[in-house]
Amino acid sequence: MAVEDLHSALISNGNGVHAKQSEQKSFLASVARWVLKSAMWVIFVAWILLFFIVPTDFGSSFYDDWVAATDGTLFGETGSVLLLYSAPIIAIAFLAVPYIIFFGEDEEEYQEKRKAKFSLWTFPVLVDGPLGVVSAAEMIGIILFIVFVLSALYFYTVANYGMLGDYGDLTEGEKKTFMLQMSAYCFGLIVLSCLAFLFLPIARGSILLRLIDIPFEHATRYHVWLGNLIFFLVTMHGLCYMIVWMIRGIIPSEVVEWKSDGGANLAGIICYGFFVLIWVTTLPPVRKRYFELFFYTHQLYVFFVIFLALHIGGVNFSKAAGGIFLFMLDRFLRFCQSRRTVNIVSATCFPCGTVKLVLPKPANLHYNALGFIFLQVKNISLLQWHPFSVSSSPLDGKYHLEVLIKTVGEWTTKLRETVSKNSAEDSDIQLPHAPYQIMASVEGPYGHESPYYLRYEKLVLVAGGSGISPFLAILSDILHRIKTNKPCLPQHVVLVWAIKTSNELSLLSTVNMGSMDFSDRLHIEIQAYVTRESECSVEDGRFYNAPISSVFSVSKGGTMSILTGTGNKIWAGTYVIASTVGFVFALGLLDILYIDPYSIDAWWYLGLLDVICMVASVLIFGGLTIGLWHLWERKTTSQESAENGNNEIVQSNGTLTDKNEYQKTLISEATVRYGRRPNFSEIFGSLAEYSAQVDVGVFVCGPSTLQSSVAKECRSHNLGRRGRKGNSPIFHYNSHSFDL
Repeated sequence: MAVEDLHSALISNGNGVHAKQSEQKSFLASVARWVLKSAMWVIFVAWILLFFIVPTDFGSSFYDDWVAATDGTLFGETGSVLLLYSAPIIAIAFLAVPYIIFFGEDEEEYQEKRKAKFSLWTFPVLVDGPLGVVSAAEMIGIILFIVFVLSALYFYTVANYGMLGDYGDLTEGEKKTFMLQMSAYCFGLIVLSCLAFLFLPIARGSILLRLIDIPFEHATRYHVWLGNLIFFLVTMHGLCYMIVWMIRGIIPSEVVEWKSDGGANLAGIICYGFFVLIWVTTLPPVRKRYFELFFYTHQLYVFFVIFLALHIGGVNFSKAAGGIFLFMLDRFLRFCQSRRTVNIVSATCFPCGTVKLVLPKPANLHYNALGFIFLQVKNISLLQWHPFSVSSSPLDGKYHLEVLIKTVGEWTTKLRETVSKNSAEDSDIQLPHAPYQIMASVEGPYGHESPYYLRYEKLVLVAGGSGISPFLAILSDILHRIKTNKPCLPQHVVLVWAIKTSNELSLLSTVNMGSMDFSDRLHIEIQAYVTRESECSVEDGRFYNAPISSVFSVSKGGTMSILTGTGNKIWAGTYVIASTVGFVFALGLLDILYIDPYSIDAWWYLGLLDVICMVASVLIFGGLTIGLWHLWERKTTSQESAENGNNEIVQSNGTLTDKNEYQKTLISEATVRYGRRPNFSEIFGSLAEYSAQVDVGVFVCGPSTLQSSVAKECRSHNLGRRGRKGNSPIFHYNSHSFDL
């Protein structure tokens, strides 16, 4: 007994030591996480305050003192401004790398967040305005920008008025002309501050978007808002100068002037010309009708940036260089990923005009159910890229993902015709020997860093037409998690789907529920509204047995590239760090070997050299990192994995007849209503009655009118909670709709 007691004591003591060590590691990890997060917040708040402070008298004095104190260093005044304006956002990107690698939120953390009762990001404030649905957090950002612009104009105007006495006795007309000229200059300074933010939201795989967990389809709205604001400010900047030149009678000479010690006017006018072309094609009537024109015209941003640097010079360009540089990093990485061509494994045509594509991917390329990709189909066009939501869960298979593409335009029509034609030609050829191959290039997948739909016990998915695609991925993901006992908080899912014709119901066949009984852990409620049919015009059950055509090609080991900013965290972070260090090194080398020895001081030329340094650092240092990343990818992605992937895809997508049992079960559980649209007041009223003390996650994917209707109901119920008896639920509004 004594020996046994001693043995038990030793085991107990050992367990205690391990537990103590585990607690110490957890404590140190928490401290490190807090330090990193606090440091990023401090830098960000200080950076934002800088833009507000600089227009004031105190800020102007601080800026002059800063430049005077650092001007004598290796990088000169350009380095001083870079350090003040661009270094903070790049420093946050640096700190984001270890934060995401070591402390990125996982599924368990999302389960813990279920107690959060309120979020500014999911509380809609504006629902019917020109900006679409605007959350409380977004409204705060809009107000801050408005306050910044107005306050900057005020402080600059006051300072300019105070300078009138320095110019001696001026007539009233000369004073007005002087104030107008200085106002034009001030508009330009405000534009530079806004440009510091313009490119940040559209870096699809940006480390910053991953840090704050805002996906590209959400952030692109902020780019649009900023673009409209900047266009107004730039127009005022140029218009004021034109009026001044007209009053002084010097328009021809000033327009073509290319100063060495000031702004190059001609470069600015050319820059504005490119900006006008870009802005006009973003207007909804033009963008929706001529998407290709909008897409191609947007590539003129390259010339916009170049002529911007020529116009304002290296020092002023450094104020906006941080965001532009981070965008360059993302753009080059996307370019490298899209160079790889893959064979589409299978393409299926549904009778409703939708095509399902199955794409091969490596097992180590991860994404969430609300992810999306940009797709280029070589057989149709070598130039056009289109975004599509991923309709499959990452748990559907390691080696493939699926997208649903609705036929709505010329490009999608050609895709459907291509699939249908070759499906008919190959109908007598058995899988996997179909000779036809559909070639594609892929960018992505992009999306949220974490599966944020898992934080809600009840989900309400509202889709319009093809907007069902991302919600099929959510349903599939939840079902897989229940089957495999993975963390999964949702217990009740309500799908509200508005469609034009009943044959669209066949899209529900793309989710395989299997034979498992999950009724005790998950309740799925489907409400389908067929708006253009007054009654069921087909025999009961026909839509889930509807004929579909497929064409299959077998991939020869080629899969999507993992070279994406939302991919491997370590490599993506290394790419950012290496390129940034390379940029600083290139600037220093340029100063030592060229600028200082040859006394280069022309504003426009220094601006051009800054752009060249940025591009060179991304191509050389970033390119070297990408090359090593690519070698690592080739080593980790073996031929055996590719073969397993092909077998997996063929087994899961070879035929669709084996899913008929599931399709019947799903359709029989769904409630299909004909000739009417969803009544969201009634739907949300019922949800509020039976969802007390439960946070409800509301997800919308569809047209703007659908988003506004759902957001209005969420806002109405959230604002009226206190007036109701009992504890009413909070409806957390989340939009998965984006319009490029």
